[in-house]
Amino acid sequence: MSAAKQNCPVFAIRPQPGFAATLAAGKEAGLSIAGAPLFEVQPLPWDAPDPAGIDGLLLGSANALRHGGDALALYRDKPAHVVGGATADAARAAGFPIANVGEGGLQVVLDALAGSGVTLLRLAGSEHVALHVPQSVSIVTRCVYETVPLEMDDPFAEALHKGGVVMLHSAAAARHFTAECDRIGLDRRQIRLAALGPRILAAAGEGWKAGRAAPVPRESDLLALVGDMCH
Repeated sequence: MSAAKQNCPVFAIRPQPGFAATLAAGKEAGLSIAGAPLFEVQPLPWDAPDPAGIDGLLLGSANALRHGGDALALYRDKPAHVVGGATADAARAAGFPIANVGEGGLQVVLDALAGSGVTLLRLAGSEHVALHVPQSVSIVTRCVYETVPLEMDDPFAEALHKGGVVMLHSAAAARHFTAECDRIGLDRRQIRLAALGPRILAAAGEGWKAGRAAPVPRESDLLALVGDMCH
């Protein structure tokens, strides 16, 4: 990414520990990122299906591993099919063998398994992306965490009133951020949005100064987009 001077404020709103990771990655990319988490991730109780009927795990977020609890140990020998590098790292750290790492979203991971006849345990958040299940693949879904929205504090709201670029990592984040902007009376025309994907950008609605989606749903691509929007 260009080392040119950053010409506008950049804000992240994702929950921890992703918030800190984005700030660190932004620093490496030459971006100074501020903001505050507008969400808190909390575990949910869940019923673990019989491991004998499960061939592997389908993971769209490292939060499933952070908040899945003791029942995860039942599936420690099952290969994990994961959405990206960060989730793969978390799965390895938790002791799971990695079968497949996607680069274009969880649907791409699932499509690669068409015709395999596998049954996958999808560990997900309470709000998760609907997937098209290929022929001969079965999915058992369990929601093991939820993302609880938080109100924007006054210092963050004051900073946003001066404009800038806001990073959006999920459709839920986009909707909540929009609601918070309406609550504090922020003029959307002051804010540019950089989203991890088109679906996320669409969830934020209309009326913003600008909005763009990363070409590939990866943190590095999102940071590159932010750099382009802000230099």
